[in-house]
Amino acid sequence: MVGKKVLTLGLCLAMAASILGGCGSSSSSNSGSAAAENSGKKINLRLAESQPSDYPTTLGDKKFAELVKQKSNGRINIKVYDSSQLGEEKAVIEQVQLGSIDFCRVSSSPLAEFNKAFGVFSLPYIFDSNEHMWKFLKGDAAKKMLTDLQSSKLMGLCYYDSGARSFYTKNPVKVPADLQGMKIRVQENKINMDLIAALGASATPMPYGEVFSSLQTGVIDGAENNAPSYLTANHYQAVKNYILDAHQRVPEVVMASKASWDKLSPEDQKLLQECAQESVQYQVDQWAAYDKQAMDKLKESGVSITEVSDVKAWQEAVKPVIEKYRADYQEVLDAIAAAR
Repeated sequence: MVGKKVLTLGLCLAMAASILGGCGSSSSSNSGSAAAENSGKKINLRLAESQPSDYPTTLGDKKFAELVKQKSNGRINIKVYDSSQLGEEKAVIEQVQLGSIDFCRVSSSPLAEFNKAFGVFSLPYIFDSNEHMWKFLKGDAAKKMLTDLQSSKLMGLCYYDSGARSFYTKNPVKVPADLQGMKIRVQENKINMDLIAALGASATPMPYGEVFSSLQTGVIDGAENNAPSYLTANHYQAVKNYILDAHQRVPEVVMASKASWDKLSPEDQKLLQECAQESVQYQVDQWAAYDKQAMDKLKESGVSITEVSDVKAWQEAVKPVIEKYRADYQEVLDAIAAAR
């Protein structure tokens, strides 16, 4: 009887050792965290992306993966799962923290729920232009924000472009007062809700996938986003008034799971960081071209596009939001002002 127990225990231990031994192999892709400490082994990784396959952020992801495969001579493979195949952004961030997904590309807006510092990008009119934003993002303060994501079990690699966010509504809007009383969809972010309230509208947080039907049925009167998203989500079919107020410039962030990252050799970590940075300009160029195409298609589709002639009126209206959060983000706001 004792011998039988010893034999059973031995078999269990052997099976456990076999399972544990397989976790670092190139064939392990169940969790996507197949990173191996030995840089000579093949590594298969997963990257979660919420946008469609031809969207500029997805193209940036694919360029990153292409560069990694090329520079590692095919040893490191990153598979990009676009169109929210692995979940919506908030759920994906949680999985990346756990290490069940290796990389993701997310907006810095939902990221603020996991790392407060990124809430600064939701503040209105902190950037005067795209050039101003990129001057800041290439500086030390923005790089430190990526590094500090480690405290949230994440590893920031680079920023991607997502243009400027503006309002699109059922009824025309020309000045801030025109938003009075409108129900506007916002991302689930406290700063965004305060921004809408400052403009006299009613903030209505809801998942992105519900926006189109809500616009169609009148549950909401409008939403806000960049031109490509307004187009590709077909929101322009429900509401056809787009005012280019550019109230926010919210950069995208490419991140790695700290759990997956720590399994990599220092050499592979360096390679991945370099490839992520190298993919940025490609993504920025793709964004610029896509944004222009989107604007052209919106015009062709009968969307009424209004340029903002007096941005100061909008800045003045949302000034209380800046002041409310200034103490939380003073250091970063100073760096943004210096980049101006």
